[in-house]
Amino acid sequence: MSGIPRAVTWGHDGTSVRIIDQRALPQALRYLELRTLDEVVDAIRTLAVRGAPAIGVAGAMGLAAVATSHVALTPREFAVALDDAARRIAAARPTAVNLPWAIARLRRRAATEGHLEPVHLAAVLLDEAERLRAEDEAMCARIGTYGARLLNDGARVMTHCNAGALATAGIGTALAPVYAARDAGRHVEVLATETRPLWQGARLTMWELSQAGVPCTLIADGAAASLLRGGAADCVLVGADRIAANGDVANKIGTYPIALAAHAHHVPFYVAAPASTIDPATPTGADIDIEERDADELMSVAGARHVVVGARGRNPAFDVTPASLVTAIVTDAGIVLPPYDFSASAPPRTAPPHTPPA
Repeated sequence: MSGIPRAVTWGHDGTSVRIIDQRALPQALRYLELRTLDEVVDAIRTLAVRGAPAIGVAGAMGLAAVATSHVALTPREFAVALDDAARRIAAARPTAVNLPWAIARLRRRAATEGHLEPVHLAAVLLDEAERLRAEDEAMCARIGTYGARLLNDGARVMTHCNAGALATAGIGTALAPVYAARDAGRHVEVLATETRPLWQGARLTMWELSQAGVPCTLIADGAAASLLRGGAADCVLVGADRIAANGDVANKIGTYPIALAAHAHHVPFYVAAPASTIDPATPTGADIDIEERDADELMSVAGARHVVVGARGRNPAFDVTPASLVTAIVTDAGIVLPPYDFSASAPPRTAPPHTPPA
């Protein structure tokens, strides 16, 4: 979209992965070219690239890039190296289902083309990774089209973390409806939570929306409930890193209390995510592996420690919002209304309404 650089693309040589280093924003717009397995894993683990769809795309593209560096190996050696790379990349962050989903897709493609020599198999993986990237871009556009139907002219949208263009290969998930509504001529404003402890809302959402020309106001995480009670937002719209079969949603830590407040004050709480984020193999949110990050992230702000030395901390990266608090889930296939059932045997239920569901 105009004004926003792409978060994940191919490098100039066509076989490396070019990402925006989101650790540097908003102070600097810096790019990294990922070629080696260690570079790909480190970029995902340290949040240089982040957001469930973008992690999946970057992981798949990274696996293909690593494959191109092993084409001189024998077919057997190549297969061993590819398996090792796939396992390491898929394990770089455990909560977002998009990452293992994307890696599994490339592994399936490799298995079907296993008769090829390494140089040709690497080319096949590059092609599959590009297909995945293009599909993610198109997916974002569809989420925007469906989700924009929930946003009337003058809508005030509260969001948490960053689920925009910086979190995908396209225009985002939770912010895609905002962009689509804006492009349709509607005025939409955003209330962005700061998103402690890594400030994805303050650093990334505020930067991204300023680049796109969308009015945005920053609020403290702790202000969300009071502002919802006071009628400052017409809806809450967030992304997701994994959606369980029963509709429970894992998203950035701090999402759950916002959902509780939205429910208490009768404000619609919408989740926007691609179908790849829905995990039929995970029955409920209680079965989701929640990433625990280093507690040191809590102890410092902009590199300056503000907590007494020796203090202990807990730093879960995500929380789980029960399906009962979710008004609707916007996917790239349409808008899903409760009761949610994403089990493998369930028929798809999408009903894109023209007005927000009650």
